Parts: sequence; structure tokens; C-alpha cells
Amino acid sequence: MELTEPAQIRALLAATRRIAVLGVKPESMATQPAFYVPQYLQRAGFDVIPVPVYYPELTTILGVAIYRRLADVPGAIDLVDVFRRGPDIDQHLDDLLAAKPRAVWFQQGIRNDRVARILTDAGIDVVQDRCLMVDHQRLGA
Repeated sequence: MELTEPAQIRALLAATRRIAVLGVKPESMATQPAFYVPQYLQRAGFDVIPVPVYYPELTTILGVAIYRRLADVPGAIDLVDVFRRGPDIDQHLDDLLAAKPRAVWFQQGIRNDRVARILTDAGIDVVQDRCLMVDHQRLGA
């Protein structure tokens, strides 16, 4: 289902411990949301797994080993936090489905209704066009 209500977001956050960040940026781009939001989440106690799209030379981000595909992340993923432009999410759909996260979160300014519908039809909750850091700070969990 697509989650839009504060109570739904709060419940999702309360059930989330492990977050894979698709499109994470490295420390050299610390002023970009795709770096400082995952950094905030890590400092808030979440297990953050970096899944960059670029930066093939890197092996770690935020001191954690990176994965090139969501489906390669061992163990269960509670939430995939997506930092990709809306139209670019299409190329990650198969990987998102293969990883079978409990939920997928498209960061603020990001929407892809087609992918969201396919994910929700597969039983994966979706949040669109919201900042995970802002909602965590506001709603807590």
C-alpha cells in the first residue's frame, strides 16, 4: 500500500531497523542529501547499507561495505531509501522486487507512480515524495 498518513509513516519507522540506501553519495559529497540523510539515519541507530549507483572505485561509504545491487545485500531489508530521479527508478525495478524489502521510500521530490503501483501490487509498502530524515525527526519512532 502507499503510505501517506502520519500514523502509517510512524508505524513504518517503528518497524524499521535495516535501511538500504539506493543512490547514496560518498563522503566527498557531504552537502548532498544523498549523503547527509543516510549519515543522519546511521547516527540515529539504523543499520544503513550503502548501494551507490556510481563511484565504482569505492568499497565503503559511511564506514560500511557497499553493495552494487539491492538483491546482493545479505539478509532482510526493512526499507530501501531511494535517491534517484523518478524516471530513473524504472531501471531499478527488477532489483527492488528481487530484494523484497518490506517498504520502499522515494525521497522528497521523487515520484514514480508506475513503479509504486508495481511494488505495492507485490506487497511492498511505498512512500513517495517525503524526506525520511525530516519524517523521522518529526514523527520519531
